[in-house]
Amino acid sequence: MAKTLKARKVAILAVDGFEQAELVEPKRALAEAGATVHVISAKPGKIQGFNHLEKGDTIEVDSTFDEATANDYDALVLPGGVVNGDAIRLLPQAQAFVKAADSAKKPIAVICHGTWLPVSAGIINGRTVTSWPSLQDDIRNAGGTWVDQEVVEDGNLITSRKPDDIPAFTKTLIAQLSKRKAG
Repeated sequence: MAKTLKARKVAILAVDGFEQAELVEPKRALAEAGATVHVISAKPGKIQGFNHLEKGDTIEVDSTFDEATANDYDALVLPGGVVNGDAIRLLPQAQAFVKAADSAKKPIAVICHGTWLPVSAGIINGRTVTSWPSLQDDIRNAGGTWVDQEVVEDGNLITSRKPDDIPAFTKTLIAQLSKRKAG
């Protein structure tokens, strides 16, 4: 793969309980495309991944919300995982990170239960998105339109439903990011 994302920086926001494939696979694809990818979390050290309900691998945190801002990055990735999605949505710093990236029209790629963070950050109103099906009421209650599609682009917001959608999800993010000037 060509290094189409050279000089691009992408932040993956996650806490313990993230769905492993939804963090690891986009991170790998972005790095292979030439991007610098950092995992940003609430605490330093490592965070615990899951493969559905089973513990997966731990992932090294590159920076915390106290150390990094959306201004440092060209795009965000928000992986799912029920535990991750439910916990990260309650963190004011994570919400502020997403709001700042959205205000700057930076690509925000969200998969599965990761959509809870944009809902809580208040950026779903008037937008069409997808997610894990159980989030559709939350999306509608936040003023969004939920659709059942592999990947949905609504401006700078890219959403997908589940791990099976990762190839289309990462392809869409890489395409959108490659069209933008490095930050």
